[in-house]
Amino acid sequence: MNWDWGAVRDFMPHFWDGLLVTLQALALGSVISFALGLVWALLMRAPTRWVRWPVGVLTEFIRNTPLLVQLFFLFYVLPEWNITFSALTTGVVAIGLHYSTYTMQVYRAGIEGVPAGQWEAATALNLPLRRTWTAVILPQAIRRVVPALGNYVISMLKDTPMLMAITVLEMLGEARLYSQEHFQFTEPLTVIGVAFILISYPASLLLRALERRLVR
Repeated sequence: MNWDWGAVRDFMPHFWDGLLVTLQALALGSVISFALGLVWALLMRAPTRWVRWPVGVLTEFIRNTPLLVQLFFLFYVLPEWNITFSALTTGVVAIGLHYSTYTMQVYRAGIEGVPAGQWEAATALNLPLRRTWTAVILPQAIRRVVPALGNYVISMLKDTPMLMAITVLEMLGEARLYSQEHFQFTEPLTVIGVAFILISYPASLLLRALERRLVR
């Protein structure tokens, strides 16, 4: 195997374009998954089963179907119903929606981990329900689950190459396009692999440090 540094140099402008798209999809998908996951978790604690049951069915369906199938459905099926988004928007929504069903379970675990005495104290102080959630329960619950949420961010990063299936040119999409045009596969794919390591490994170390800090 002959390594061609010229191919690496020529590929780098495409790499930076793909990296930007990857980070955009990751950041926006994370925001959607965190916000929507919290909504799912709160709805699952609703006092009526007519709220809990539909939410439970919907989230189980999303969690138990492949992300790739959901991407194809949103990108190819919704336009038949006159609902059309750009490829990147579709990918962001799909990733955020898919991972929101996982972050929901993280939030639920965090909420259930808040000691019962905290609920009792809020009741004894006659705090309104909204104030109980925003000032007492959620600050404690979210602090407990930050490391787990961070792990899902890393998982989302590693799933962004799936967006290539709906024509989004993220890092792998750019590498594949360059390789097909120049018949050089080793260099661009190696650069992409190294890039994923350089992003995900420091992020995992940061999460470990954050977890140790939160424990203290």
